[in-house]
Amino acid sequence: MMNKTTIGGTKKKAANLLAMVGLVIVFVAYMFPFLMVVINSLKQKRDIIKSPFSWLFTIKGLSFDNFVKAFTQMDFLNAIKNSLIVTVSATLLVTLLAAMLAYYIVRHNNGISKITFSLMVASMIIPFQAIMIPLVSIYGGTLNILNHRSTLIFMHVGFSMAMSVFMFHGFIKGSVPVALEEAAYIDGCTRTQTFFKIVFPILKPIISTMVILNSLAFWNDFLLPSLVLTDKKLLTLPLSTYSFYGTYSADYGTIMAGLLLCVIPILILYIVLQKQIISGVVAGAVK
Repeated sequence: MMNKTTIGGTKKKAANLLAMVGLVIVFVAYMFPFLMVVINSLKQKRDIIKSPFSWLFTIKGLSFDNFVKAFTQMDFLNAIKNSLIVTVSATLLVTLLAAMLAYYIVRHNNGISKITFSLMVASMIIPFQAIMIPLVSIYGGTLNILNHRSTLIFMHVGFSMAMSVFMFHGFIKGSVPVALEEAAYIDGCTRTQTFFKIVFPILKPIISTMVILNSLAFWNDFLLPSLVLTDKKLLTLPLSTYSFYGTYSADYGTIMAGLLLCVIPILILYIVLQKQIISGVVAGAVK
């Protein structure tokens, strides 16, 4: 009996060790490209071309010139202002509207609510490329409202509503008890007061999750802004980095420095909200 227990414990330790080694390998493989971007952003162009995988201590001419050049060439302050306006506005709108719609669908389990929810879930399988050309044709040709930040915000909100409503729907259905709302009604709260004072604070985990997911999508999006925005004064950060690419060549050091400048703000947001992300994703799953 003791031998079987010992053998079982040894096998479990070996399995845990192999799993840990596998995770370390996956982590290193995942982080290696990002590490190369950081290292090459501090090199001069000739060093990147000559030895792109060399480490910092083997490089001559290590400097932050690429960051200074990227900051100036991409008009970083104007680009980050545009990205912040678009990302913050779209994230706030989609979070509020999706939470309200999901709450209504969960608490009013009628035919219209079921059809609306089913259509929104079904719309998530439609690729953006399928509606890209009609979208530009209608908004640019017929309505002539492209090249406006408000148009881009409106489109971001529309394309993100289905997934956001789906996540909020699962969280509200499984984690928001009806008894709290009934108690609020008894105390004299209206439906609006009940939602904003009772229900909305309970949604903090899923709100944090959706804020970081939607912010990442809006901040890093290149395709949709490239279709909507053409004025240089309205370009977001991903669009502004396109100025580093020439017809026949590219300054890779400046490109990588510009990419890092784009990543830093959203990375800070992720670090601030990382505690709520996992709990929100799990709680927002279909119950």
